[in-house]
Amino acid sequence: MSILHVIILAIVQGLAELLPVSSSAHVVVAEKLLGLDPSSPQMTLLLVMLHTGTMFAVIVYFWNQWKRAYFSSADAFKRFAIRIIWATALTGIIGEAIKKVIEKTMFHGAEKAEIEMLFSRLDLIAPALAAAGVLILIAGLLEKRQMQMQSGKPSAYSTLGLGEGSVTMRQAGWMGAIQGLALPFRGFSRSGSTISTGMLVGASKEKAERFSFALAVVLTPAVVGLEALRLIKASHEAALAGTPIDLHASVVASLLGMIFSFVAGLAALRWLSSWLEQGRWYLFGIYCIVAASVVFYLHHLGY
Repeated sequence: MSILHVIILAIVQGLAELLPVSSSAHVVVAEKLLGLDPSSPQMTLLLVMLHTGTMFAVIVYFWNQWKRAYFSSADAFKRFAIRIIWATALTGIIGEAIKKVIEKTMFHGAEKAEIEMLFSRLDLIAPALAAAGVLILIAGLLEKRQMQMQSGKPSAYSTLGLGEGSVTMRQAGWMGAIQGLALPFRGFSRSGSTISTGMLVGASKEKAERFSFALAVVLTPAVVGLEALRLIKASHEAALAGTPIDLHASVVASLLGMIFSFVAGLAALRWLSSWLEQGRWYLFGIYCIVAASVVFYLHHLGY
């Protein structure tokens, strides 16, 4: 894996992770087109560091909004903390349950059954990407219709002062549950599905976006930790097999990738917020559906 490969993947990850178009689907496709193995330990380490870069981008971009909405008072923080714990708990329960079901059914009898073994399969990524696209399209078209109906009228959120603050417990629960579905299915965009779900259950797009990325910051360290454990295990097995992994080179390349994904992530967040404000959310849904068709075609070609 060359430095150019790292930079390309970092930019793809940084842009796609924070846009509702599934970074995992885009990174897997990019890796396959570059002739890389998405399941290799080096790629696992790189992915961990790329996610870390985009997590820092989220913190930098949303920090001022989070301070106003979630940290303005002890009561505001308490409401936010309860909702983030509730949503994250649902994510863990649903995501782990689906993971176990898949591992026991699709890998029945296999010595090592890990759901990560499916993450590079384009025939599974494509339908997940299409499903996310449909969800985003529905939420976006409903939002566009509401904006047309309210054209010329002051926003209910601005007049009532509801633009700040957290989502409701019900909205947080739905967003956490749908995030649980996104964990085991590469291609089912986490940000796209959670923001769209929040909008569909009555949250303003600003609240849904803000809470969705707060969920990502809470979830990312756990995901990074799991991936790091997988890398350590793979490195140990490789050493026993007499094919040690050059961890030093991998770490240097991954740190570089983290920096590029951080910069690309900030750019993506600015674009995402702009499109949310202009009522263009539905276009991300159209993109995901088209992208799903491209992924299906690549699978047909043998990738």
